[in-house]
Amino acid sequence: MGAGERSGDEFNEFCRSSDALIRYACAYLDLDQADTDWARNQILALFSLDSYGSGDGTATTASSEGDVDALLDSFLRASAGAGLMTQDDATSIGDAVMGILSSRPSHLQRRFVQMEEDQGGMAAMHWFYDYCVRNTYIKKDQLDRNPRFPSRGVEITINLVKPEFKNMKKAAAGNSTAGGYPKCTICHENEGFAGRDKRTLRTIPMILGGHKWFWQFSPYGYFHEHGICVNAEHTPMHVDRETFGNLLDFVDRFPGYFLGCNAALPRIGGSVLVHDHYQGGGEHLPMHRAGTWRTLHLDGHPDTPVEILDWPGTVIRVVSSSRQEITEVSEAIRQAWAGYDNPDLNIASQGPEGPQSALSPSLIRTDRGYEMSLILRNNGTSPELPDGIFHVHPEFYPVKQEPIGLIEAQGLFVLPGRLVSELSCLEEALVAGAGLPQRIADFSLEYDEIIRALRGSREPGKVHTAVLDEIGSVCSRILGNTAVFKRPEQTEEFLRGLGCR
Repeated sequence: MGAGERSGDEFNEFCRSSDALIRYACAYLDLDQADTDWARNQILALFSLDSYGSGDGTATTASSEGDVDALLDSFLRASAGAGLMTQDDATSIGDAVMGILSSRPSHLQRRFVQMEEDQGGMAAMHWFYDYCVRNTYIKKDQLDRNPRFPSRGVEITINLVKPEFKNMKKAAAGNSTAGGYPKCTICHENEGFAGRDKRTLRTIPMILGGHKWFWQFSPYGYFHEHGICVNAEHTPMHVDRETFGNLLDFVDRFPGYFLGCNAALPRIGGSVLVHDHYQGGGEHLPMHRAGTWRTLHLDGHPDTPVEILDWPGTVIRVVSSSRQEITEVSEAIRQAWAGYDNPDLNIASQGPEGPQSALSPSLIRTDRGYEMSLILRNNGTSPELPDGIFHVHPEFYPVKQEPIGLIEAQGLFVLPGRLVSELSCLEEALVAGAGLPQRIADFSLEYDEIIRALRGSREPGKVHTAVLDEIGSVCSRILGNTAVFKRPEQTEEFLRGLGCR
C-alpha cells in the first residue's frame, strides 16, 4: 500500500502506537537501539505497508510506559481503526508483533546463562519468568483475574483462560497438531511457530540425566511461575528410575522449584502422553505441606524415612539428603506398586489396555533434604465407573469432570471457567430461598449440602462462605475418589509387604 492509500489521523495513530511498542521493547525486551528501524519495518511488513505516517519517527529513548497490555491493546485498536485488520485478527497480529519485538532465542538463552553464573539459578528463572510476562507469552493480566481461594485443606482456582476438557480423548485432540509439524504442542519446534500463535514462546535448554531437555513457562499459569520441562526428543511419557534422577538434577539446579510428572497412563491426568515432560514451578502445593500419618523405613535403608501422608489421595513421601538413597527407595516402591494386585480394593495392575498402575512423582528440596512424594495412581475401569474406578465420581461432575492430574493430585484444583456464573447463580438462589434453578439443576448434591450447613440462614456473607466451603469439600472428596487406598492402614499394609518396618 502506498502513502496515498494510508493517511489521516487513524494511520498516524497506528504509527504512534507502533513506536510506543518499540520503545517498550527497548526498555523491557532487550531490543537493541540499532534494531529499531528493522523492528518497525518488520511490523509494517505484517500489513504489506511500504510507507509510514507521522509517528514520532524515533525509538531511541526508553519508554516509561511499562503496561504492555495497554500498549498492545492501543496498537491493535489503532490497527483496526486504520483498516489494517479486523478484530478477528487481533490475537494473531498481537502475537506476531510481540514476536518481532522479543529477543531471539539464542540471545535470551545467553542472558539466562550469564545471570545464572552471576546470581544463581533461581534469580535466572525469576528473570526469565518476568521476561515471558513482558513479551506477553504469559497473559498475566488475564491470569490475575482467575479466582483463587483456600478451602478444606486444598487450593481452588477457576481458570478463565484454559478450555475445559471433560475426557482424555478430547484433551488429546486439543493438544494434537495437523500435518506432523510440530509433532505435538510441546515439541521444541513450537518456539516461534506462527501456526499455533507461538511467536513469543521462548525456551531455556536443560541437561537432565545427561540428555537434552528444555524449560518453558506455561501460558495457562495454574500457580506461581508454573512451567514445563520437556524432553528435546519427541519420545513417549514414562516414569522409571531415570525419572527420579532427572527430577533430582532439576531441583539441584533450581532448589526453589518443585518438579514432578503425571503417571504415564491415559485417564489419570496427562493430556500429552506422546511426549515426555515434567511440570513444576515456584510454589509448594498443599500436598507438599501435608502432615505425616505414619513413618516407616525400608529394610536396608534405616536413615531414609518413608512417610504415609495424612492426605485424601494415596501419597508416600521419601525423605533423604542422599540422591542415591532417595532414588533406590523410590524405585523399590515404584516397582512394587506397578505389580500390585488387590481384588478386594478393585486394584488390578494389568487390564485390557496393558499396565494400569503407575506413579506420579513430585520432588522438592527442604531443610530435611530431598522430599520425593510418590502419588499412587491406577486407571482401571468398571461397568459401573467406565471413566475410571479412581477417577472423579459422577456425582461431582458438575464441579469437575476432567481427569485429575499431577497439579490437582497435589491439592491445587483447576476448575472450569463456567463455574463463575454457575456458582453465582447458586448463591443467588440460596440467598433468595427460591429453590435450585433449572440451569444449574446438576448441582443438586451441592445445593442440598449447603442448605443443611446454613441451617436456615440466608445472609449473603454466610451463603458465600458456605459455597466456597462446599467446593473445597467436593474437591477433597474427589481426591478421595482417586485414592487407591481409602484408608492409611491399607497404605501401611502395602508398604509392609514391600519390606518397610
